[in-house]
Amino acid sequence: MSHAKRLLYFVFLLMVTASALAKPLPIPEPPSLDARSYILIDFDSGQVLAAKNAEQRVEPASITKLMTTYIVFDELKKGNISPDDKVTISEKAWRMGGSKMFIEVGTQVSVDDLLHGMITASGNDATVALAEYVAGTESTFADYMNQYGREIGLENSHFVDASGWPHENHYMSAHDIARLLGAIIRDFPDLYQQYFNEKKFTYNGIEQYNRNSLLWSDDSVDGGKTGHTESAGYCLSASAKRDGMRTIAVVTGTNSNNARKSQTAALLNYGFRFYESGHLFDAGKQIAEVRVWKGDDTMLPVVAKGAVDVAFPRGQRDALTTSAELPSTLLAPIKKGERLGTLEIKYGTKTLAQVPLYAGKDIERGGIFRQLTDEVMMMFE
Repeated sequence: MSHAKRLLYFVFLLMVTASALAKPLPIPEPPSLDARSYILIDFDSGQVLAAKNAEQRVEPASITKLMTTYIVFDELKKGNISPDDKVTISEKAWRMGGSKMFIEVGTQVSVDDLLHGMITASGNDATVALAEYVAGTESTFADYMNQYGREIGLENSHFVDASGWPHENHYMSAHDIARLLGAIIRDFPDLYQQYFNEKKFTYNGIEQYNRNSLLWSDDSVDGGKTGHTESAGYCLSASAKRDGMRTIAVVTGTNSNNARKSQTAALLNYGFRFYESGHLFDAGKQIAEVRVWKGDDTMLPVVAKGAVDVAFPRGQRDALTTSAELPSTLLAPIKKGERLGTLEIKYGTKTLAQVPLYAGKDIERGGIFRQLTDEVMMMFE
């Protein structure tokens, strides 16, 4: 082979190698789990990394207590109640079956102890006591739960009671459970850290252990909630944080305590092994700019409502592409916060996230000269 041919061959090999390196690597398939439904989401972006029947309505059992927790945390944050408040235990709370904190009727127990009893010991008695303290009755509290659910953005949930006692009209989806746990972490980070990472709780001389056994086997897991009834099966929601990335996993309808633990661990490990979370744009940062006609300004900054984060295959950030889908013709007036389009984030041909885009400022209608000028200019666009 001549020197010239060898050189051309070498250049060809370089081009082929560069093309292969530039091609995004395939995303490994998530583990196949024997669960009724499951989901794994990236906390920062809300992006779904793995799912099966994630929108299906299922019996959540004691995972319901996440919603009761959210409301009580909100009451604490607003100053409407205090951790030191004493709650008089009703006969209804005392008589609750299933998991118990073992509180006595007529006694007074602090909100702090009841929260530990509900979250760590999964006490149905503690849960009803808190619901009655906040709303007067458990049925009124259930109305609160449904109102809060709509505000949080739960799409396939309806609550009849505070503890997850079985009822045909009481349900959630795996995706909603993940959304709810994420909302607790986002809205009440200090309270989440204070109450959800406890491995055991002692009250009235009785020591009980947190049923979320991942707290013992995985140091990155810092909270979640279990649930179990004969009809619901064994369910678990858990959140973990490794190397700055937080994920939330939910499994429902498994056949044993060990199964819900191992399957949730498999989801969490999959997420951390094959994905990382990246920050693309700060909150309020201009993402694009669009021409506005007949306004008192010609260029409109386009922003997202908050920071733009995305989970992508580990080590493949440079393979991400972004594109903004915006109107081809935009006429004043435009109000700040008006929905304009969508930012699409892709990895190869796979769309990872679609983020709503909004007007970053007001643009009022321009004067008559500007409107006439732009009318003419638009004819040539």
